[in-house]
Amino acid sequence: MRVVVTSNGTDLSAEASPSFGRCLAYVFVDTETMEFEAVANPAANASGGAGIQAAQFVVEQGVQAVLAGNVGPNAYNVLQAANMPVFRHTGGTVRQAVEAYVAGKLQSMGGANVGSHAGMGMKRGRQSAAPPARSTGSREEKVAALRVEAADLRGRLAKIIEQLDNLEKEG
Repeated sequence: MRVVVTSNGTDLSAEASPSFGRCLAYVFVDTETMEFEAVANPAANASGGAGIQAAQFVVEQGVQAVLAGNVGPNAYNVLQAANMPVFRHTGGTVRQAVEAYVAGKLQSMGGANVGSHAGMGMKRGRQSAAPPARSTGSREEKVAALRVEAADLRGRLAKIIEQLDNLEKEG
């Protein structure tokens, strides 16, 4: 069975992210072999509609279940419409979330467990939200780490440009 875990990194030992729509990456895991693929969340830095975009992306990847900390109403509605079960993890690593799911220890979500826009600002106050690309690991892991870092940088740049535009409009 293929599941997806919201993540702050690009491998099984990465911290599982509490946010669905604005997590840094999705780690797609085969629950039988523990083989995985990490993909940067294409909606992480969206100015709006991140939950919907993220849910559509995850559904398109053909997983059988979503393991997330928190899911807002818009994302949950998209996942529900696709008959995608959502299970709540309570932190730890991606590996721990998958192991808890396989052991039947994760609760199925019957609906959104946070309000709209709950993931906004999750990365504020951090110097760098994305893990640095490591010199060790496979080529695929390096590429995934760089994609996560690039997505974070694009989002941060977009916010800076928006702030500049707003300041220029005021003055």
